Amino acid sequence: MRNVLLHIHPVSVSNNSLKFTRTFGLGGMAFLLIGIQVLTGILLRFYYVPSPAGAYDSILFLKHQVLFGPFIRNIHHWSGVFLLMIAFLHFLRVFFTGACRDQRKINWLFGLLLLLLIVFSNFTGYLLPWDQLAYWAITISTNIIGYLPLIGNPLRNLVVGGKELNSGTLQTFFNFHTSVLPLLLLVLAVYHFWRVRKAGGVLVPETKTEKVMVPVMPNLVYREFIAALALIAVLFSFAALFNAPLLDKANPAYSMNPTKAPWYFAGVQELLMHFHPFFAAFIIPVCVGLFLAWIPFLNYEEPPGGHWFISEKGKRSAGTVAVFAVLFTLSGILFNQYVLNFGIMLHGIPAFISNGIIPLLIVLSFMALYYRFFIRRSGLSKAELVQVIFVFIMVAFLVLTITGIFFRGKDMELSLPWRV
Repeated sequence: MRNVLLHIHPVSVSNNSLKFTRTFGLGGMAFLLIGIQVLTGILLRFYYVPSPAGAYDSILFLKHQVLFGPFIRNIHHWSGVFLLMIAFLHFLRVFFTGACRDQRKINWLFGLLLLLLIVFSNFTGYLLPWDQLAYWAITISTNIIGYLPLIGNPLRNLVVGGKELNSGTLQTFFNFHTSVLPLLLLVLAVYHFWRVRKAGGVLVPETKTEKVMVPVMPNLVYREFIAALALIAVLFSFAALFNAPLLDKANPAYSMNPTKAPWYFAGVQELLMHFHPFFAAFIIPVCVGLFLAWIPFLNYEEPPGGHWFISEKGKRSAGTVAVFAVLFTLSGILFNQYVLNFGIMLHGIPAFISNGIIPLLIVLSFMALYYRFFIRRSGLSKAELVQVIFVFIMVAFLVLTITGIFFRGKDMELSLPWRV
């Protein structure tokens, strides 16, 4: 334990690693937000009743009868949102600077696991208010589990505790959200920091000037303290100005229209609008997950340099691919919505083929053509090519997520967000 604590904050660090642009303080911010989540969660536990009969009323009591109750709940809500966003940005920074390769590749896997745990922490907490928004969002999300082959329905019934959300579901989500997941997050976050220090700290580009080691106190600690104060100021401002959402009490007999999954699953829900559930909920996510886990184990020609892109050529190619991903994804959404729906057009063919294999082959064909006539001619190295693929996946997912959140209206039809 003494060794772990020393590596979380070593005696000295490189002066180059103290530049704010090297890390943006994202890892430390994420760890601070985990701590805020734990602290505010403990306070909320004093009043929360984890049952369908008492959950919603306990939230109302907290809002109207408890001194600073709404403020504490708002802090807990927004810190969860900020945590997911900051962890995602940290994930992007680690990838683009190459800090996921060589001796850091195992820590990359732990980072992916931490990001997944943060998503599940948000997901399990989403149900706890037991209002209409939470009830139907979790219903949609758990229904996605049922699309998994063979184990889908049994796994969904195990998670939900039956055919529909009930007291057992709420109790299970409550226990995971308030005990299992926080403990795992804290332990793995400490281990994650320890492995970063063990690998030599933040990966910084090589410079011609001699590397100077400076004491952690005050050089690093003061910077971390200022970053923490800035984050807390922004978080408290959001908590004071914007209330955590709370609709009417959950009513299983009255479904919301539209019924949407939590915002971080909106991309998967949007995929379900265009692909067979087996492909949207299983094949595509699994392939993306395997690709992310496989990235550090490839053999690259050049070592990681700490720069955001391998070269200017790689940066230009990534920018071009980002534009292509936006246009390609938007075109696919609009084409499938208004021009050609394979599920309707080929209604005599099994949906697995008409709405699964066929559209997936079309997407892969377009990507192959783009690679052959544009990317391949750029003469990219393996590391640059991996970055290009990564950019395409991330941008396409962001477009799907934004579409699902803002541009799906009544009956999940495409509509402008400012139109009722």
